Amino acid sequence: MTAYIIRRLLLLPLIIFGVTLIVFSMMQLLGEDQLLAAYVDPNSLDKMSVEELEMVKEKYGLNDDPFTRYVKWIESVAHGDLGWSIVGKEPVAKAIIHRLPSTVELALYAIFPIIGVGVWLGVQAALHRNKWQDHLIRIFSIVGWSFPDFVFGLIILMVFYSWLGWFPPGRISLQVENIINSPGFHQYTKLVTIDGLLNGRLDVFWDGLRHLIGPILTLSYLWWAYLIRITRSSMLEVLSKDYVRTARAKGLSERVVINKHAKRNALIPVATVAGSMIIGLIMGVIIVETIFVRPGIGSFAAKAAGQLDYASIMGMLLFSSLLLIVGNLIIDISYALIDPRIRYE
Repeated sequence: MTAYIIRRLLLLPLIIFGVTLIVFSMMQLLGEDQLLAAYVDPNSLDKMSVEELEMVKEKYGLNDDPFTRYVKWIESVAHGDLGWSIVGKEPVAKAIIHRLPSTVELALYAIFPIIGVGVWLGVQAALHRNKWQDHLIRIFSIVGWSFPDFVFGLIILMVFYSWLGWFPPGRISLQVENIINSPGFHQYTKLVTIDGLLNGRLDVFWDGLRHLIGPILTLSYLWWAYLIRITRSSMLEVLSKDYVRTARAKGLSERVVINKHAKRNALIPVATVAGSMIIGLIMGVIIVETIFVRPGIGSFAAKAAGQLDYASIMGMLLFSSLLLIVGNLIIDISYALIDPRIRYE
């Protein structure tokens, strides 16, 4: 087990080096004016003197050879300098940090219904194989798998906001925004619902929660469709194993057989899928955040792409890549802890 973790950790710097090299190489495809605009506010670019422009080029190595330029870029990234965001009108690192809490809050609330309901439905479909429950759950899964996320998101908005007026888009209402920005409200975590509870403001908590329900419903249904298929297939495979038949032959109750012997082993591949799903949620769900007008890093990336904000695009690419690398490392180590066969290999 220790040797497995050490091998994975030793590969980490090499993978990070490869990612940074790819991102840096993509940036070098830009023209000189586009590169300058990626590091300096474009509105002040025309007002800068020749000497000031040369100082910027020197700082970021734009006049140097590719190796020196790469070293200076790495030094800038290490100090949190990812360039200037046209969309955010601030440095890229700050723009990502300011929008990250909205995405993290959505991910935290979405992950529990997605995994809990999705796994439960998949297990029920496997236990009632070829019965009406199985057929109903499979139809539910197929419909969800066939639905484009933007279509289902618009349906949720139309029904629950336009018709019923229950779950509005955005992150918070204007009234609650004024409360949050007031001097008496402390933003401990930057998460609206949690800060509302910590400040004893249930109205703030409820307003943040009702703005989350629409995106959560959209994400949940789309991910349920995938988790149901994975869980059902894995559960059916485990139920056909000899050790499950042996457990039943020993006279163990069906509940013990399912929960202790079958379900625990069936959830091993599901754990990997769930881990990747969590990473995907934190990286930002672009379409869902755009539809529901949530100021997260997903909608930020969409706006950056629409306005050709190269610094923001590259910053998001680097952030997402590093998050994916670290997340996959944690998943691999967790997988080894869950599945003893990995340890012995």
